Amino acid sequence: MSISILNGVLAVFLLAAPQRPSAGDADALLERARTAALAYSRSLPDFVCTETVRRSLAQSLLGRVMPVNWRLNDTLTMKVSYFNQKEDHKLELINGKAPGRTFDDLGGAIGMGEFGGMLDGIFTPASETAFRWESWKKEGGRRVAVYSYVVQQAHSAYLLSTATAFGPKQAMVGYHGVLEIEEATGAVLRFTYEADRIPRDLVLTYALTTVIYSTADVGGAKYLLPSSSETELRGESMGMRNEMEFRDYNKYASDSKISYGTDK
Repeated sequence: MSISILNGVLAVFLLAAPQRPSAGDADALLERARTAALAYSRSLPDFVCTETVRRSLAQSLLGRVMPVNWRLNDTLTMKVSYFNQKEDHKLELINGKAPGRTFDDLGGAIGMGEFGGMLDGIFTPASETAFRWESWKKEGGRRVAVYSYVVQQAHSAYLLSTATAFGPKQAMVGYHGVLEIEEATGAVLRFTYEADRIPRDLVLTYALTTVIYSTADVGGAKYLLPSSSETELRGESMGMRNEMEFRDYNKYASDSKISYGTDK
């Protein structure tokens, strides 16, 4: 009697559990995602938005950071312009005050590429990316496919740059991560990328970024745009974490202005 009940429960579970797609279906979804990702930058309107970056530091031991060690170093407020498929960042405030410097003069960890640059690098055929289907998940009532991926250094366009005691250093590195793809549209809703085999002269042991997209209104039309992003970098003795938020999307105009009031 107990065996038949167990088998019945197992049968119900198997019927309810999301089924792994066939290889053909998994590849077809990837191709929809590739088409959407490679067209993403061209599909976006010209816009401006506010980016807030909370930059934190922590002591690390042999490249490991304890979460309780993070302390806020500064908060940056920037105007991001997207015009003719190119990003431009203008530093407006540091800790709520006029910065006295430009975005290009900033020290510490900064990053770009949320508006399609990294997605393009993952999906372009030149990257020869290796994909693997992992699982299904639900996100806001939508069915989302989770894929892992790897881009080898020989085909990578991921450039890591650091300032060291011996001057600036940079290297093209391979990377891997996870993609969360909406089944119905092929749109990437969330993705990560983590650097592989970072050269020692960059004095980094770990670099991971997570980007999350959501729907935003720009000029009365809905677009899938970055809502938040987080980057964590670690060295042998120091860790850096940037928590980025994107808001106040507006249609671009040559005289576009954004309010940076403290109530925001």
